[in-house]
Amino acid sequence: MKRTLITAAVAGIMAAAPAMAELTFTALSYRTGPYAANGIPFADGYQDYFTLLNERDGGIGGEMVNLLECETGYNTEKGVECYESTKGEGALVYQPLSTGITYQLIPKATADGIPVHSMGYGRTSAKNGEVFRNIFNYPANYWDGASVGIKHLLDINGGDLSGKKVALVYHNSAYGKEPIRTLEEAAKKHGFELSLLPVDHPGQEQKSQWLQIRRDRPDYVLMWGWGVMNQVAIQEAVNIRFPMENFIGVWWSGSENDVLPAGEKAHGYKALTFHNVGDDFPVFDDIQKYVVDGGKAAGAGDQIGTALYNRGLYAAMLAAEAAKTAQGIHGVSDITPAQMRDGMENLVITEEKMASLGLPGFGPSFNVSCQNHGGDGMVAVSQWDANAGKWSLITDFVQSDQDILNPLIDEDSASFAAENNITPGCN
Repeated sequence: MKRTLITAAVAGIMAAAPAMAELTFTALSYRTGPYAANGIPFADGYQDYFTLLNERDGGIGGEMVNLLECETGYNTEKGVECYESTKGEGALVYQPLSTGITYQLIPKATADGIPVHSMGYGRTSAKNGEVFRNIFNYPANYWDGASVGIKHLLDINGGDLSGKKVALVYHNSAYGKEPIRTLEEAAKKHGFELSLLPVDHPGQEQKSQWLQIRRDRPDYVLMWGWGVMNQVAIQEAVNIRFPMENFIGVWWSGSENDVLPAGEKAHGYKALTFHNVGDDFPVFDDIQKYVVDGGKAAGAGDQIGTALYNRGLYAAMLAAEAAKTAQGIHGVSDITPAQMRDGMENLVITEEKMASLGLPGFGPSFNVSCQNHGGDGMVAVSQWDANAGKWSLITDFVQSDQDILNPLIDEDSASFAAENNITPGCN
C-alpha cells in the first residue's frame, strides 16, 4: 500500500490530479475489513483508469480528474458517512460497491441530485429510470445474472430442466437475497426444484449448508457470495466432491481470490460475468506505460488483468464515457452532477467505441435511456482453468429472460413509487 487509508473519511486524492481538479469522482472502497481481498483490486482498477486518463489524455474533455477515495470497510453506516462527507466536494457520481449502501443512498442521492451507478449490484428495479431517475445499474443486474445462470443450465441440458434440483447458496443480506425472486419464477417456468441455503456474514461457517447439499444431492449449485464466503464454499464443495462444472457463482463470486485457495481442485468452477477477463487488451499496455512505469499505480501493479481489477477499470471507463457524453450534450467541459446524470441517461456503448478505448470485445454493446437505466442484461459465463491459472469465457454474452424479469421490475418499481409518492415519467 502506497498511502495511509482513513476509515470513514476521504482516504486520498489521486496522485496525478492537481489541487484544483475540475471533475471530481468518488470511490467508496474497502481496502480494509473482511472483504478487503476483493475490494482492493476493484479499487486499484478504478483508480488506475482515471490516472491513465490524466497522464495520457490530460483528463476528460480537457478537465483533469480528481478522485476522492473513502474507506467503507463494506459497512453500510460507514458508506453513508462517506457519502455525507464527500458530496459537498462536487462529486459527479457515486459507485457504492455495496448493495446495502446503495439502498441507503437511493433516497439521499436522489434528493441531492447526484447520480448513483450501482454496476451489477444494488436494487435491481432501479433499471426503471422513470421511477429511479438518479440511479443506474447498467450493463446488467442480479436478476439478469440469475436468469442467464438458468439459461446456461438449460443450454447444457438440451433446453429441459424439469425434475432437476438447483440449490442457491447465498450471503444472508440484501445482496444475497436479490436473485431469489427471479429463481423462483424461473423454477415455475422450467420445472426445476429450488432450495435456498443462506450463509451468515462473513461466511466462514458453512458446514451445515454443504452437509445438506451432500444429503439432498442437487444437480447444480448457484452462489451469491462475497469475500471469504466464496473461498469457504468452494473448499466445502471440494470436500464433498461436488462437481465443479456444476457450481456457478455470480460475478462477485468469480475472482482469482475465490478459486486459488482450493488449488487444482477448483478447476472447472464457473462464474457469471458482464465483462471479459484477462489482460489481452491494448488498454493494459497504456496502463503499464503511463501508470505503472511512472510509479503512479494504486497498488503494486500485480492485480492488472484480474477479474476484479478489470471490473473496477470497466466501472471507471463507463463513468468517464458518461462524463464525455454529458460534456457533449451541454457544450461545457466542467459539468455538474445534474449534467452527469444526463450523460449517464444518454450513454451509448458500441463495439466501435470499446475498440477505440483499447477494450475490443471487453463488454456488451448497450444504450441507456430514461426508461432503461440498466442496459440489455447481457451476461456471459466464465470458467476457471486451474492448469493455466486463468479465467476464460465459455459463452457469448447472452440476454436474460425479459419475459420473467420485466414484470418483476415493473412490480417492484411501482411499489417503490407508491411508497415514496413518485409519479413515474421522463422529464
